[in-house]
Amino acid sequence: GAEGSTLMSYFSKNQIQALKPKITFSTLRDLQCPVLQSNELQGKPEESCSTEELFEWLGAVLNQVSLDNKSSSFLSTYCCPQPNTVVEKAFLCTITGFIIPETIIQLLEQLCCYFGEPKLACWLTLTVHGFADSPVSWRESEHGFHKGGENLYNFVIFRNLDYWLQMAVGTNDDCPP
Repeated sequence: GAEGSTLMSYFSKNQIQALKPKITFSTLRDLQCPVLQSNELQGKPEESCSTEELFEWLGAVLNQVSLDNKSSSFLSTYCCPQPNTVVEKAFLCTITGFIIPETIIQLLEQLCCYFGEPKLACWLTLTVHGFADSPVSWRESEHGFHKGGENLYNFVIFRNLDYWLQMAVGTNDDCPP
């Protein structure tokens, strides 16, 4: 209507334009991955890793931290938690930009369809980071920003379609109900 055309003229007059999210793909070769069991949140010694170990490992992988624990490394001596397995190829897709919740739900549904055909993967993840300086963190709650502005959640989806949901918030935010 009239409001829409006024709004569009405001945007064009002030040289404001919509930006599309940036999408990058990469293949990680010979990646050490933790062994997970969907029904073992705490993990079992020599059988599976815990949710906390996975979350820490995933942060290292997403930030391209070396996982080889070499003594000559000045950046990190982190290594993949035990037990682990080496995956020949892992695919990483990163979408950077403003993404609406409906798009995230579509991505999650497409990832669940991945297991519809026989695949070698036992699990996969979808991690969503909010903006550190976002005015809102969860639902209508104001986002408290102290140092890091953490605001993220992660789905781990298993072949049997069980899933884990992990959430992280900053020190000034409450976890969503």
